[in-house]
Amino acid sequence: MVLEMKVPSPGESITEVEIAAWLVKDGDYVEKDQAIAEVDSDKATLELPAEESGIITLKAEEGDTVAVGQVVCLIDTSAAKPSGTAKPAEAPKAEETSKKEEPKAQEKPAETPKATAPAATATYAAGIPSPAARKILDEKGISVSTVSGTGKDGRITKEDAMNAQTVSMGTPTGGSRNSQTSKLSMLRRKVAERLVAAKNQTAMLTTFNEANMTPIFNLRNQYKEEFKAKHGVSLGFMSFFTKAVVRALYLFPDVNSMIDGDYKITYDFCDISIAVSGPKGLMVPVVRNAETLSFRGIEDEIKRLALRARDGKITVDEMTGGTFTISNGGVFGSMLSTPIINPPQSGILGMHNIIERPIAVNGKVEIHPMMYLALSYDHRIIDGRESVGFLVAVKEGLEDPISLLMDGNAQRALEL
Repeated sequence: MVLEMKVPSPGESITEVEIAAWLVKDGDYVEKDQAIAEVDSDKATLELPAEESGIITLKAEEGDTVAVGQVVCLIDTSAAKPSGTAKPAEAPKAEETSKKEEPKAQEKPAETPKATAPAATATYAAGIPSPAARKILDEKGISVSTVSGTGKDGRITKEDAMNAQTVSMGTPTGGSRNSQTSKLSMLRRKVAERLVAAKNQTAMLTTFNEANMTPIFNLRNQYKEEFKAKHGVSLGFMSFFTKAVVRALYLFPDVNSMIDGDYKITYDFCDISIAVSGPKGLMVPVVRNAETLSFRGIEDEIKRLALRARDGKITVDEMTGGTFTISNGGVFGSMLSTPIINPPQSGILGMHNIIERPIAVNGKVEIHPMMYLALSYDHRIIDGRESVGFLVAVKEGLEDPISLLMDGNAQRALEL
């Protein structure tokens, strides 16, 4: 029996996918549920498992865009599974080997050329400048190796040196100048489309602030070992930032809103999109109802989603429907940036690297770990008061986490 494998629907509203890579070759024997291909939609990269065991025949090429429901391969389920490995090639027989190794008849040696006078070679060596040419090249700062000689036997003449030009920054110097063209994945094309749309269709502005991370450093140093030992997950910065964002969203609900035509939709829940780097590029899985999660719950969910994104197992549903985004460019060393809104959301918070800097504290200069914060927002729906107030509220939560994020009891908040 020959089974036709069709492209399943990766999610609502997705009508086509792209064959990113075949994980098997035409004619291979595949097992049921074995991953046979990676397919890109405009939201995620998914694995396509074999529906039955058998010999596979591919009906689409890598890079092809195929419609949902289209046949992409055939599986002959009646084919027997190959046993063992291919029989190794036999070693050549001794007689054949001896024939191959038998040397050819000795050829007649070439006649020895007659001796010639070496004077010309000594006087006119290729690539050697005359004394006058060397002086000119030295004055110009030009290497002899970059000049071609036109004199006898390739000698560099005075005229060659005078005509030689210094190499400008835009002049090729003999290094590699190859290039490679490759098609963008469907996911990358969709990301590019959405980023351009965000710039063109929103009134995006960015406001900045900074946070003293000393209180969070102190809490993590005090409790991170106990937290990990009890919960099996690290106490990172993202749980503090998520908690601070949730608090700020309730104080400034316009930031947790979206525009739908002539209407504003405001949410009473916080689905926080967390930008992570995956093997296929930027992905933004969503932590659902972050307002209901504890520090442990946030860290568990972020770890789960990050691992699924890294392993290419993230689903479309897990990346759809966030109300606000947090992007941590600091893990790559970014000190300051203007993050781009993730449509149709109205705001995104950019985290950056933490650098020890001198700041004034109660009239004295002290060194503290500082982080710049950036909030990009859609000015059509969020005014300056709300945007600045929101970012100040995030800063306050980070600088006083016990009082504002932990209800005054760090151990209880961390479930220790």
